[in-house]
Amino acid sequence: MFRLFLALNFLLLNLYACKGGFEACRLKTIHSDTISNQTLQIPVQNNKRLLFSKTTPNAKIIKHDPYLSLYLVEDKKNFKHPFIINSKLSLGTAAINNEIVTEGKILKHQVGLNIFALYSEPLFASSILLNSCCALEGIVTPNVMIEKEYLERFLKIKKVSYADIGIRVVDEKKLIIVNVSNPFMKNNPFKKDDCILELNGKKVKNSAIFMRDILFSKIGSTHKIKIKRDSKVLTLSVKSQKRVGGGYLSDTFLEFLGISFDKNAYIIKIEKKALQYQLKLGDKLLGINGENIKSEEDILEILAKSKKSSHLLFQRGQFQFFVTVN
Repeated sequence: MFRLFLALNFLLLNLYACKGGFEACRLKTIHSDTISNQTLQIPVQNNKRLLFSKTTPNAKIIKHDPYLSLYLVEDKKNFKHPFIINSKLSLGTAAINNEIVTEGKILKHQVGLNIFALYSEPLFASSILLNSCCALEGIVTPNVMIEKEYLERFLKIKKVSYADIGIRVVDEKKLIIVNVSNPFMKNNPFKKDDCILELNGKKVKNSAIFMRDILFSKIGSTHKIKIKRDSKVLTLSVKSQKRVGGGYLSDTFLEFLGISFDKNAYIIKIEKKALQYQLKLGDKLLGINGENIKSEEDILEILAKSKKSSHLLFQRGQFQFFVTVN
């Protein structure tokens, strides 16, 4: 009888979640074990779970997004009423965990892999962002919120990858402005402060949509991008390449050369193409072109100002040395 009661309860939660509001969504979150030990493990369709985890989960992994620390794994619990991604206009949202429902709205949308979404209310990690019908609008992880478009794409694609045209953009006074441009990407035509007007013949609305369209496009595809540079309007033709940094991966443009860092500027990965620089794991980046490094953002901004080559100052133990990259 108890099992029958639970089954009927789950059925009612799914049939009448829109009427039951966010409290019904909180109960569904609890019953589905979506949040366990402060870890998100959201049941989705076809007996799978969507996980956010900084470490490899103890489960059969179907696919992994290292940029956003997402995993899709088999669901041995086989929860019968999985969460779905909301595909309709949301009239309201709430960040929900096992104890708290925090109603609010998204103030700023996620701009690619570098600027995450901003909610109107303080959020508790870990939580899921739902509408009143218990459909997913996003997930709340430590320090950041990942929006539904990125979750939906991750669930749909077979192999995780993102496209890159060598720029990072921001919104400034309702304009889409190039913040930094990758100096190591061959024939990169963009310059800092270029204003993005159109993508492939269509006016772009904001940085969030523009970066999402680029990231989700096919790697190797050609884009026509109309920009305004000073007083001139130009149309640039650019071919996308594979994105190699961003999100929970370091994004300093040096990843393009095969060198990856942690948040404290220590080298954590050296690819084969970077062996020529004779660097070692644990080397610490201290400065670039005579400017000191304090954060990942510093590296991006300083490198973006360089035209041909950059001189990197590293420390290995008590020894300091320069490496020139171009």
